[in-house]
Amino acid sequence: MNKIIIIDDSSTSRITLEKLLTKNFSDKFEIVAFCEDANSAKKAIRTNKPDLVFLDIEMPNKNGFELLKEIKSIKFEIIFTTSHTDYAIKAIKADALDYLIKPINLRDLTKAIRRFENKIKIKNNPEIKSIEAKSNNNLIKKIAFSTDTGYEFININSILFCEANSNYCRIFCIDGREILLAKTLKNIEEQLAASTLFHRIHKSYLVNLNYILRLSKSGSLEVELHNGIKLPVSFRQKENFLNVFKENVEK
Repeated sequence: MNKIIIIDDSSTSRITLEKLLTKNFSDKFEIVAFCEDANSAKKAIRTNKPDLVFLDIEMPNKNGFELLKEIKSIKFEIIFTTSHTDYAIKAIKADALDYLIKPINLRDLTKAIRRFENKIKIKNNPEIKSIEAKSNNNLIKKIAFSTDTGYEFININSILFCEANSNYCRIFCIDGREILLAKTLKNIEEQLAASTLFHRIHKSYLVNLNYILRLSKSGSLEVELHNGIKLPVSFRQKENFLNVFKENVEK
């Protein structure tokens, strides 16, 4: 069971998040500590070695970003929580798993939890790394994505799929990395257009065909990747995707 620490100077926010997690995800997570400031949080992180930390940004004395700077080795995922919308870029730079606006609702929390689970699946699955190593049908070996601090260079076939997140896009890689970029999915799709590996299956998803394990037609159509992640195929993309997938399988 994954361990969670909640860091927030507001008791109301701590209680609200605790109730949401306990009611909906008690079979997956154990809340091991509640902290109301950066100093107690540092001790709790050192003692409990959490897998996931919900971190308030604005706290007295030290904010969430300042706390992270004082932690030498961050071996946990971070979900920032805040009442303000103007910290998104700083959250991206801090390599946060997600960024939730208070008051946190179940829909946004569920998406963040799913993102965490997907990342753990990717990290723990050696099969997709084997597929990546064997693949030799890349037209371009690497691609550069511009960020606020420079460029991120990524092997094209190390990308599992890309997910739209409003005006941002999240790239999921086989090594467990998630790269959040201030670009739309359309922008990313255009950058990857030179490669035949990627196909849009939904308004929110662009997937690497190499990592599709199966197609499921029970109910709505969805693809399952080699690490167990399932992604929906929209009705508008269904026919085109099936044709593209069939052509690639038959080659």
